[in-house]
Amino acid sequence: MICNLCPRNCGAERNEYDGRGVCRAGTLPKVARIAPHMWEEPCISGERGSGTVFFSGCTLRCVYCQNYEISAKNRGRIITVNELADEFKRLENLGVHNINLVSPTPYIYAVLKALEIYKPSIPVVYNTSGYEKVETLRLLDGAADIYLPDFKYASPTLSEQYSAAKNYVESAVPAIEEMLRQTGTPEFGGDGMLKRGTVIRHLVLPNHTRNSIDVLDIINERFQGAMVSLMGQYVPLGKASNYEKLNRKITQREYEKVKNHLFELNLDGFVQELSSADEKYVPAWDY
Repeated sequence: MICNLCPRNCGAERNEYDGRGVCRAGTLPKVARIAPHMWEEPCISGERGSGTVFFSGCTLRCVYCQNYEISAKNRGRIITVNELADEFKRLENLGVHNINLVSPTPYIYAVLKALEIYKPSIPVVYNTSGYEKVETLRLLDGAADIYLPDFKYASPTLSEQYSAAKNYVESAVPAIEEMLRQTGTPEFGGDGMLKRGTVIRHLVLPNHTRNSIDVLDIINERFQGAMVSLMGQYVPLGKASNYEKLNRKITQREYEKVKNHLFELNLDGFVQELSSADEKYVPAWDY
């Protein structure tokens, strides 16, 4: 396979077991954890958890990634498409609220085949960095019920510095617009769980409240119908200690500044507690 699935347009050669692209993924799914997950937004995790599949490898290279062991170091185990479909069924039988695919884009063809083999009766969540191509997302039209994209940056300078992706903003904006086109306005079940819709996540970085405020302004201007999840869980993991401005948690003052702007814009969604900024919330990569 010659791969151009993400905005990097690597043109990288990939076989079943490995690849030469930025994500270094092969075409068979490589997973680090498949289990109920309780730490997503309330309308995703609920009381029984989100049936989360953490894929290894990522199209983005964030130096501060909270899942650095799997996103950059590609820790995980390769499984077949049939095994992935079996895992969807196993998770559903555990009673989870949804099937939550985390960083699945390198394996999108395998994911779609697995969903053909077994289509869960619960929503499918596509959980992504936001660094996507519209053409790739269109393959998911009708397969993904909920999109959970990050919108990390308003500045190409920051996206290049921290994620090696100068074109992040110009890629993420049309990508999220496509997600909204597919899902429409949020739909909830009688239990308060999200059945269909798009929730845009933004992680506040230390020393970069201006970026966060600008991100919220873009969301307000461009993404009508989406909910927003503002996250304060930042912990300096990955290679963050090599960057002076990233080498600490965010302060209460920084977070309040961004939250106040969120409230001024009257954006619908969720605000995370700063107590979430703890390494204990990083899952065990024990699949």
